[in-house]
Amino acid sequence: MEQVIFRIQRFNPDAGDKEPHFQDYVLTDDDLPLNESTVLDALNHIKWYQDDTLAHRMSCRSAICGSCAMRVNGHTKLVCRTQVSSVVRDGVVTIQPMRNMPIIKDLVVDMKMFWDKMQAVEPYLQPSDPDPEKERRQDPAVFKQYEFEATCIMCGCCVSDCTVLEVDDAFLGPAALAKAKRFVYDDRDGKKRERLQKLSGPGGIWDCVRCNECVQSCPVVVRPMDAIIKLREAALREGIGTETVGARHVKFFTESVVKTGVLDERELPMKAMGMGWALANMGTALPAILKGKIKPPPLGRHKVEKAEDVQRIYKELEEKK
Repeated sequence: MEQVIFRIQRFNPDAGDKEPHFQDYVLTDDDLPLNESTVLDALNHIKWYQDDTLAHRMSCRSAICGSCAMRVNGHTKLVCRTQVSSVVRDGVVTIQPMRNMPIIKDLVVDMKMFWDKMQAVEPYLQPSDPDPEKERRQDPAVFKQYEFEATCIMCGCCVSDCTVLEVDDAFLGPAALAKAKRFVYDDRDGKKRERLQKLSGPGGIWDCVRCNECVQSCPVVVRPMDAIIKLREAALREGIGTETVGARHVKFFTESVVKTGVLDERELPMKAMGMGWALANMGTALPAILKGKIKPPPLGRHKVEKAEDVQRIYKELEEKK
């Protein structure tokens, strides 16, 4: 690479900006070795030698503090560990602030929403025996159940790329829910059932659409979507939230696949949302059926050949549990 254009989103309300806009900066190999530099190296060079009004966050430069999270070509990353050579597209790297949080200036966002949601899940041990003098030992096998969630560096990457938060700011979000799983699965905590009841309500574990964006953007190994699924499993085992739309969706999904070998996608919405929802949406469904866009609801379930193989696999998985 002889040169790269860094297309950076700028926004400074104190300077009168009403909307964000892009500004291009050109760096060459004479400025810094582009093939060996990170995106953070490039941002620092631009700020130090080209435009000292550019605002961005950084601290450890070792992918530990999480300060330098921002979007690169549309996906949130820690720019201290992102090589320029891995993200340059046709000579351009596009850099924007994280989504789903208000912009303070340029690439700096207000993370109050992130911390408020984290606080909402009560991210601290609440032991049934609060005696501070008592040692609370734990089997390493129990720690293994929440080991990944314990590695979260609070960078906000998953929150930035969450597609549910983009349309529903009441959702707790992947980072907070992953942190909640860490305490639900800690056998030293005495509030497991209370936590699951709260997490099964509006904005909680059943609002995740499993788009996998949080897993893709996480710079460590938290895998927030997997944590949310584990919370759902724990809630169902405790008999909590079984009548929520999400729980009914899971129940029918499993029932349909086990009994017939396939998922009946025509019946699934009615089973999950209820007949009232189905009737209310007939105005949308009926024209689609008439135009052949979707098939009418089945009179009976069609069982595919060799469904017994699916049933055998399901039985073996249940036995392993």
